[in-house]
Amino acid sequence: MNKSKLFLLFAIAALFYSCSNPNITDDLLDGNVIFDPSLYNPEEFLVSAKYPTPTPTDLSKHIILAIHGYSATTFEWQEFKDWSNSSSTYRISQVLLDGHGRDYASFKASRWEDWRSAITDEYEKLIALGYTKISIVGSSTGGTLILELVKSGYFNSHLPPKNLFLIDPIVVPSNKLQSISGIIGPMLVYVESDQTSEENKYWYRFRPYQTINELNAVMKTVRKGLEDGMTLPTETYLKVFHSLHDPVASTTSTVLIYKGLKTSTGAHIDAQLMDSDIHVFTRLSLRSNITPLQHANQIDAFNQIANRLN
Repeated sequence: MNKSKLFLLFAIAALFYSCSNPNITDDLLDGNVIFDPSLYNPEEFLVSAKYPTPTPTDLSKHIILAIHGYSATTFEWQEFKDWSNSSSTYRISQVLLDGHGRDYASFKASRWEDWRSAITDEYEKLIALGYTKISIVGSSTGGTLILELVKSGYFNSHLPPKNLFLIDPIVVPSNKLQSISGIIGPMLVYVESDQTSEENKYWYRFRPYQTINELNAVMKTVRKGLEDGMTLPTETYLKVFHSLHDPVASTTSTVLIYKGLKTSTGAHIDAQLMDSDIHVFTRLSLRSNITPLQHANQIDAFNQIANRLN
């Protein structure tokens, strides 16, 4: 890359990154006040905590782990939880990724392996309790972490999931500047997200460059796996839903997943492009100007997921 292009790249990056320490107050998720209720009331979010001694009736139910994305919290799947409250056939376990929902320092210190460990912790607790019907749904980076579990062979030594659902998984980012965070990050410290005061309670406003590097690292791991070819566990179903005009996770992500991931029989996985221009289209709460189409997309995905959990 010549000097003029490099200078231009850094100039553009400066529009997105800050070079001073963030001004963190306690009205932000980044502050010292704990906002995510799963940390002080886990039994309302994790099936393993709510039913530590499950009955045969409990064990007959299908459990779906709901995994949020990078910088988010359990709030990202609350609408699906509320929509599913009347179901008698399945229960939702909302997992808070390690390093998330706490303070800026905890987030900054976390690695993508830490984020993943929250998923496997709950998964293994459910297996130990005797559950045999378990599925996982992940949004954005939650989907990326699910793919990494497949790539690593985790499910080869654990009970295979019945279903895996990915919502706007990020394997290739839409923002090309993200890939150079390792170069400019040490100088520019963090990214500040443009979000509302209400969203500040559920997503980190300040994203340390260290965590962006971690996100890039897990995406690179998954991309390499897809390039080499990945196979789902026997009888595990997977479907990807992706916003056609996703501003965060490029639809190239789903193209790579479709090409690089096969079922145990060698068939293609299922994929559906949604007529949408929002990232994580299943989360509409706190968004402005929700259209009938956006609501229809959300309910379409919810219904498809629920219909496989009987």
